[in-house]
Amino acid sequence: MTIKVKLKCKTQEMPRPQPQPIGPGQESVWDYPRPPRVEPVSQVIRIVLAGETIVETSGAFRVLETSHPPTYYLPPRDIVPGVLHPSGARPSVCEWKGVAIYFNVVASGEEMPNAAWAYPHPTPAFAQMADHVAFYCSMMDECWVGNELATPQPGGFYGGWVTSNIVGPMKGGPGSHGW
Repeated sequence: MTIKVKLKCKTQEMPRPQPQPIGPGQESVWDYPRPPRVEPVSQVIRIVLAGETIVETSGAFRVLETSHPPTYYLPPRDIVPGVLHPSGARPSVCEWKGVAIYFNVVASGEEMPNAAWAYPHPTPAFAQMADHVAFYCSMMDECWVGNELATPQPGGFYGGWVTSNIVGPMKGGPGSHGW
């Protein structure tokens, strides 16, 4: 016996949020492209966990994507040896960058599970990021972009870093899933 059910679905489009006004030296996440763009970073990036500087680099890249603050990818040569440990977490897939693997981050005896990730074999458009590592700002004690302490992108899923030169609204907070 086959049962047929007819469902009526009403789809509702989420309106694009109104970008906040930008001031001198600021960037709007709504001016970032889709698909994302990767570009070199001129500032020094520094990360502290458990009171230990675990990375300091002037060789970072940032990924810019519509509605997201930048995500910073750091060269492995500038990460303190022994800080990254494969987490065993299931890989994830980004439609633009490819397959990501995850790391537990350990410093001074403190371990943050799945706190960093990398794309060992990114898609051709992101080849320059191969093996560079991104860290969740929310799981580190301090993440610095130049002389400014960054704050995490809203929500727990995305890995963007927010600084005073970035304006939104930004994806990740309540009600932003459909952006």
